[in-house]
Amino acid sequence: MAEFTMELNDDQKQVRDWIHGFAADVMRPAAAEWDEREETPWPVIQEAAKVGIYSLDFYAQQFFDPTGLGIPMAMEELFWGDAGIALSIVGTGLAAIGVVANGTEEQIGTWIPQMYGTPDDVKVAAFCSSEPDAGSDVGSMRTRAVYDQAKDEWVLNGTKTWATNGGIANVHIVVAVVDPELGTKGHASFIVPPNTPGLSQGQKFKKHGIRASHTAEVVLEDVRIPGSCLLGGKEKLDERLARAHERARSGGGERVKNAAMATFEASRPAVGAMAVGTARAAYEVALDYAKTRTQFGRPIIDNQGVAFQLADMRTQIDAARLLVWRASWMAVAGRPFDSAEGSMSKLFASEMAKKVTAQAVQILGGNGFTREYPVERMHRDSAIYTIFEGTSEIQRLVIARTISGMPIR
Repeated sequence: MAEFTMELNDDQKQVRDWIHGFAADVMRPAAAEWDEREETPWPVIQEAAKVGIYSLDFYAQQFFDPTGLGIPMAMEELFWGDAGIALSIVGTGLAAIGVVANGTEEQIGTWIPQMYGTPDDVKVAAFCSSEPDAGSDVGSMRTRAVYDQAKDEWVLNGTKTWATNGGIANVHIVVAVVDPELGTKGHASFIVPPNTPGLSQGQKFKKHGIRASHTAEVVLEDVRIPGSCLLGGKEKLDERLARAHERARSGGGERVKNAAMATFEASRPAVGAMAVGTARAAYEVALDYAKTRTQFGRPIIDNQGVAFQLADMRTQIDAARLLVWRASWMAVAGRPFDSAEGSMSKLFASEMAKKVTAQAVQILGGNGFTREYPVERMHRDSAIYTIFEGTSEIQRLVIARTISGMPIR
């Protein structure tokens, strides 16, 4: 296992520069257009597929980087390009993580390729967990999955919300309740194959930021899927439910991670890296502007009020990256998050991105408030990081519970 280091090796630097080039040459020029259109940027996704960035092989290579830095490095560069387009490119990854974290080898080999499609026929996937009445409170989930033993099928009913690629995805991964008596321990994840009857797109949301990424409700009405589409298989599920019931009868307090939480825990440092990318992009625009914008006969960076803001911005960006890289290395090294280091990385980076992008707008003044400059879009985009995949409040709750050992509410 590689030791933790902040020095990228030559291969990592080459990959970083390759992604950065794509972000600068393809994503940046298209960013404003797709933000205004509020549509999935299929041509950009296809370009990413053609060069190999939108592919199973690419994400597998980054995921299995022995240093743990492959994924955060890639996320930072893509989101430096543009958050909305980047989320359209990487959104499929959350569904893929759900399959990798909970599925069998056969399920991984069968379904993940169908999530991405081919460069000539790109596809996307969606991870569906949140519901209108169950966002952070996953215990309030109502979507039900009932097993039809005679047909070896699962029947899904319910409504999911805030689903990236929801309704337009080729493959949907749906978290549902299989045993209501067990609360969150009675959840399981299911693969809904392409063109399955009963699954439809509900409301498509018009968002404050990341507007090039499709976000919508997913409605499930008597959706029947084969028994083989239960992630992990029924035998494994039955064993897990039996253990949970036994613990409940004996009064045991052991916590069991459900499928949705396992997926979110694995992805939190990556979200922190996304926030670092957006913040870094805004900082660079503000730094260049401050060095070239003159007032009273000198560049505005000559004023301490501006220069000190930029110094703080850079310091916070680097600190956030350190937390993200540490958590990513710990995950690949098998080190337990004894102090909730994964949540720490997302919390600090997401809050930092909101602050840094707001400072960038302030440094640009009136220009920063217009769509003629990208910091306005970057500031809107940054708001999502403190909300999705666990709000900042939830991250603080996770950290507080972990460091105290107390059931803080």
